Amino acid sequence: MLPNTSEAELQDVLIGHCVASVERRGKYLLIGFDDDTWLSIHRKMSGNLLLVPRSAVRELHTHLVVSFENETDLRFVDPRKFGRVNLFRSSVELNDWLAERLGPDSLVDLDAAVLATKLKGRSGRIKSLLLDQSFLAGVGNLYADEALWEARLHPLRPANSLSSREVKRLALAITHVLTLGIERRGTSFSSYRDSDGTPGENQEFLNAYGREGQPCPRCGTPIRRIVIGQRSSYFCPKEQVASHELKQTREDFERGRALPSG
Repeated sequence: MLPNTSEAELQDVLIGHCVASVERRGKYLLIGFDDDTWLSIHRKMSGNLLLVPRSAVRELHTHLVVSFENETDLRFVDPRKFGRVNLFRSSVELNDWLAERLGPDSLVDLDAAVLATKLKGRSGRIKSLLLDQSFLAGVGNLYADEALWEARLHPLRPANSLSSREVKRLALAITHVLTLGIERRGTSFSSYRDSDGTPGENQEFLNAYGREGQPCPRCGTPIRRIVIGQRSSYFCPKEQVASHELKQTREDFERGRALPSG
């Protein structure tokens, strides 16, 4: 869980310093100290970062504890040990490391123009691209499905088949579902909790993800599940069609244009 450092080095480097900033880039939490030392923490599938009184009982699978002078602890609890903690000696070193791995931030940098530029010349499936953190940072499997449902795009659509209107719709949908997820303090299907140990609420408002066989909130058609790149993808087969041509025909019809013969 410490790819580029060790317990001994963390003890040597961090003790006695103050937290100067807490930031986020994509799915990485970034903790900056007063000497420009940084920790990046990625919780992966099962990790939780909890800010608790030092007197609180330490949970099983607590792998990192950072103790503060005000008698509180920051604890990283991760039963599956997929989480990662990296140490950087300067913001320059940190930013270079992140730049090698991450595309534009999906909440800070994304708009229709940025997304159109990233999609240009890309023929891959749109769902797979959204999960590629070097393409766009911060979108996970659940939020990709929710954004594609909101934008009425099939997860198997080739990226270069999206019209400019669809690109704009998708950019807005990504921002919208992520913002709502934050406002609802995250999505807690299994182990996720926020920093005070409280489960999120976003799972109560999902439109597609995890709802196989349940009615689409827009049209009532049962939600379907397929597997793309070993990840489950949920979509409405009526609202999110795989064929670009069929989608364009439906949009033409909705605008009142004549349907092609046959």
